[in-house]
Amino acid sequence: MKIAVVTLFPELFGSFFELSFVGRAITSGALAVHLEPMRKHGLGKHLSVDDTPYGGGSGMVIRPDTAVAAIEAAEAALASSTRPHRVLLTPQGERFKQAKARSLAEHESLILICGRYEGFDERVRAFVDEELSLGDFVLTGGEVAAMCVVEACIRLLPGVLGNAASTSEESFSVECGGLLEYPQYTRPVSFRDLEVPEILRSGDHEKVRAWRAAASAERTRERRPDLLSSAAKPAGSKS
Repeated sequence: MKIAVVTLFPELFGSFFELSFVGRAITSGALAVHLEPMRKHGLGKHLSVDDTPYGGGSGMVIRPDTAVAAIEAAEAALASSTRPHRVLLTPQGERFKQAKARSLAEHESLILICGRYEGFDERVRAFVDEELSLGDFVLTGGEVAAMCVVEACIRLLPGVLGNAASTSEESFSVECGGLLEYPQYTRPVSFRDLEVPEILRSGDHEKVRAWRAAASAERTRERRPDLLSSAAKPAGSKS
């Protein structure tokens, strides 16, 4: 998979692309990354990428000419066999969910476009395929959001995590029916009067499976009841 990030602050991605499984994915060849500095496409002596908004108002707005020039340069740098999927990261976008991560991971290449200041000139939207948001809050820029999207997608690629089952029975997965994951325990059996449920130590796989399904449903009902209405039956469910 190839991913380009259009950003005013490429230096923020240094450690992110070097460490953990993202770094291993790059080393193994599963992921190729390109950072396209938007400032390189700025205008004038100071390489300006923004300007004051028409109609007045506070803050500065990223110009369409500089933004689109950076997007097109990122696309050329990726040199993909198909046109990269362009994603604008903005609070006004569709909320990013696990299903979207799976969908994006199927693309050969992505371009993630990070905003700053008061956002983009509206005309930039005509040059992207979709807009995504992490949630109902505002960040100073889209770089953190870009890292989240990259990590959520890359961990779904075959071989990246080492254990393919790691992405199956987890929160929002098909195997969990789109619900929250069941509680997990490890050693010690007893910790400050808190015990590992006996059924998990029973060795009875059917009872464990039933307990986990019930615990997943209960946890979702308590914490995210909105997920229940759209939940699918877990893979292998008999009911």
